Amino acid sequence: MPWGRRGGRVSALESGSEEEAPPAAAAGPSALWASQLQPEVAAGQILLQGIFKIGKSSCDVVLGERALRWWPIQPERPAGDSKYDVQRKEEFIEVKDIFSVKLKRRYSAKQQGNGTLLGITLFICLKKDQNKLKDSTLDLINLSEDHCDVWFKQFKKILAGFSNRPKSLKVILNPQSHKKEATQVYYEKVEPLLRIAGIKTDLTITEYEGHALALLKDCELQEFDGVVCVGGDGSASEVAHALLLRAQRNAGKETGSPLNPVRAQLPLGLIPAGSTNVLAHSLHGIPHVVTATLHIIMGHTQPVDVCTFSTTGKLLRFGFSAMFGFGGRTLALAEKNRWMSPNQRRDFAVMKALAKLKPEDCEIAFLPCISSHDLQERKAEGSPKSAGSDQWQTIQGQFLNVSIMAIPCLCSVAPRGLAPTTRLNNGSMALIIARNTSRPEFIKHLKRYASVKNQFNFPFVETYTVGEVKVRPRNLSGYDPEDDGRHAAASENSFPWNIDGDLMEATSEVHIKLHPRLIKLYGGSMEERNDPQVTCNCL
Repeated sequence: MPWGRRGGRVSALESGSEEEAPPAAAAGPSALWASQLQPEVAAGQILLQGIFKIGKSSCDVVLGERALRWWPIQPERPAGDSKYDVQRKEEFIEVKDIFSVKLKRRYSAKQQGNGTLLGITLFICLKKDQNKLKDSTLDLINLSEDHCDVWFKQFKKILAGFSNRPKSLKVILNPQSHKKEATQVYYEKVEPLLRIAGIKTDLTITEYEGHALALLKDCELQEFDGVVCVGGDGSASEVAHALLLRAQRNAGKETGSPLNPVRAQLPLGLIPAGSTNVLAHSLHGIPHVVTATLHIIMGHTQPVDVCTFSTTGKLLRFGFSAMFGFGGRTLALAEKNRWMSPNQRRDFAVMKALAKLKPEDCEIAFLPCISSHDLQERKAEGSPKSAGSDQWQTIQGQFLNVSIMAIPCLCSVAPRGLAPTTRLNNGSMALIIARNTSRPEFIKHLKRYASVKNQFNFPFVETYTVGEVKVRPRNLSGYDPEDDGRHAAASENSFPWNIDGDLMEATSEVHIKLHPRLIKLYGGSMEERNDPQVTCNCL
């Protein structure tokens, strides 16, 4: 089977014709293609039959409603000659994995016009590993203009039937993400694939912090099928927050109130181009640019739970995860030293925060959740009606770190996730509390995140499955900004919070509430997409 070269594919498309496709390198059939057609794939009406050269073999090719199948044409077997008794090997691709089709032509310096037709090139999305996707090509070689025209139009008709796939995207790119590599990532890996797929894009390069929020507040989005963010966690969270704020305004809701928000109207795509990429990693299972791009092209969407963070009844922001205490102080230190490289900044902040490690004196109230299965068992056992009412629980004490997470929070330093039992949309958050302990014991707890051992198997660590959380510091005098490394302009009466990698200051109690499936994100790891839906119900 022929495999296309990315460089050749891009240069060919730049010649201007929408129907042009690049030359592809000839090769044998790949192991990534199934050798036998599954019965459920074979079902469906046959649309076209014909002969094409695939690789080095002339093949019978059949296009059905669900799959494209082909097998080498066997020569007639002479009577009594057993060496020609070869079993026919059938290969296939599912039509849902095709994301673009182009006419393949050869051009010469002296030739004018559209060049010499060689056949048709199919652009395909392959599942390489458990979560990784890869783009590839399949060349169907036939020199007949009429023959190829019929097949080309049929493929275009099939692709037009995938109504969930975006045709126009608003792209927001943060050029400062990570080592200022986001622009290169977009133009070298993302934009070529979007162009091959025929997706129109409108690109805005952000110029300052909050630019995406200001842009999405008023810009026209009716012509777009989705929004794509190229950047790190801070950029992705800002765009998600902006889309949800816009949805509240469009619905006539008060944006300052966190109660009962409406869902975002457009799906959001995340292209990982930051230093940690927790959001994209949790969504796709890996922080892989091509995988994230192909999920967008294929129109794969995943509903995701979102939290509201509010204080004194006013909405601070929408987000997916937060840390208070050590996590907040570490980010505050890192933000104060942005002149360092991302890795240096992170390591320096962690070391300094550990050197000045001290607990936060606070009160934590939370609303527990139970699984839908456990709730059904309670009803079957005739549990009292009060079991379904609000039953807040409160704990007080000295806490080194408090984490509230609605997503698994996968990253390079925590490959299993900061909250490994949490899912993207199971209707609950993980509340993880590290009580006051010695510095060596707390460091052991932190190191466990990078290993296969249970990071919560310590006497000072407590975990809860919750729907709402209230964190109220009891020492309201605040902290010295110079001592814990926060911005010099920060108030001494405020406390640093790490919300999706963004530093936020709060002067009093912070209320975190989960809102199930509030936004759709392009993508989703194979594990998330195949798991049965598990929901939790707040008591």
